[in-house]
Amino acid sequence: MIRLGTRGSALALAQARLVADALPGGVELVPIATSGDRRAGGDAGGDKARFVKEIEDALLAGDVDLAVHSAKDVPSQLPAGLSIVGVPARADPRDALCGAPSLPELREGATLGTASLRRRAQLLALRPDLDVRDLRGNVDTRLRRLADGDFDAIVLARAGLDRLGRGADGAPLPELVPAPGQGCLALEAREDDERAIAAAVAITDRRALTRLTAERALVGALDASCHTPIGAHAGLEDRILTLTAFVGMPDGTQWIRDSFEGEPTEPAALGRRVADRLLSVGARDLLAAAELATARQAGIPK
Repeated sequence: MIRLGTRGSALALAQARLVADALPGGVELVPIATSGDRRAGGDAGGDKARFVKEIEDALLAGDVDLAVHSAKDVPSQLPAGLSIVGVPARADPRDALCGAPSLPELREGATLGTASLRRRAQLLALRPDLDVRDLRGNVDTRLRRLADGDFDAIVLARAGLDRLGRGADGAPLPELVPAPGQGCLALEAREDDERAIAAAVAITDRRALTRLTAERALVGALDASCHTPIGAHAGLEDRILTLTAFVGMPDGTQWIRDSFEGEPTEPAALGRRVADRLLSVGARDLLAAAELATARQAGIPK
């Protein structure tokens, strides 16, 4: 019996059940409340580790054998003794627009809801006329606020909508570079737990693992935090791995976007190469300015 640790939200449990159904042998789901879940709406600002820390603590304590996370919630640096040991097949990594058929069809000055700095930066870069407002809470809460008329449209992850059976509520937003790891599930285990690692490897999709590795290497090389708007998406076609990246200011006034190809056998090297390209044209200063702007808006001393 493998004890599978997960957050307790509806989306997290839906994702965990997908993993549990695929894992060999018996599986016990172990819901764990994280500090991120305990904050207002389950999605308050702060370090992204707030969605995984308590689950990682349970792993290290031996209370669970394997953890399943939304890969975009997992920091680039993991606690000593833990590793990402598996990645199932990736769901649609794109963002989705709910409330309108496409971005160009939104009226001028439309109100658009999102809690993501990355989405805000790219939306305002594309449509500076939009009134982008903060929107937090789980998927159902956000869709309810849209239905109540609080927003003209909102942006959510396509993968989350699909996994909750609500894919029809959103139209793909190909204009936006997704969050690193969006659409991926990351399986984390203790590095000395051979049984859990073997189970995770058995359901790993090599293409998804390759793409996620490139995206996480980019974030790690940029030393980016959750307070900076950054997007990364790796595509793998015809044995060519292509990594597209975006960094920018939250208000959309400044941004850098780049895309580069590499070998699928060396995804981490491609991630570092794209990071170097971004840094060579000013990404470090841009990320620092973005973090400062975000901190000031949140009232965090810097």
